[in-house]
Amino acid sequence: MELTQAIREYTEKKVSGLGKFIGHNDAVKAFVEVGTTTHHHHSGNIFRAEIQITSPHLEKTMRTETVNDDLYTAIEEAKDEMKLELIKIKDKKISLVRKGARAFRKFIPFLGE
Repeated sequence: MELTQAIREYTEKKVSGLGKFIGHNDAVKAFVEVGTTTHHHHSGNIFRAEIQITSPHLEKTMRTETVNDDLYTAIEEAKDEMKLELIKIKDKKISLVRKGARAFRKFIPFLGE
C-alpha cells in the first residue's frame, strides 16, 4: 500500500494527540504501521493500523493493533485503544504515589497534636 500525504498527516495528527498522556519527552518514540491485510473470511480490502510507543518512564513498550474495513477508522480505533492503555498506566502511577503518601503519614507524627 502506498503511503499518501493525506494518510501521513492524519496519522501524525492522531498520534501527536497522545502526547498529553505521556508527557513531552525527547526520549519518547512512536511507531505507526498502516497497511492492508487479507482474511480469508472477508472480501475486499481489510486495513490494519498498529501503534507502538516506547518511553523510558513507561517501563514497557505499549502496542495496539486494530483491523477494520476503513483505514481511517482503523487508525482512530488504534489511537483510542492506546489512549486507554496510557490512561491506565497514568492512573496506576498516581495511585501508587498516593498509597505511598498514606503509608508515610502513618509513621510521621503530626506537629502540634
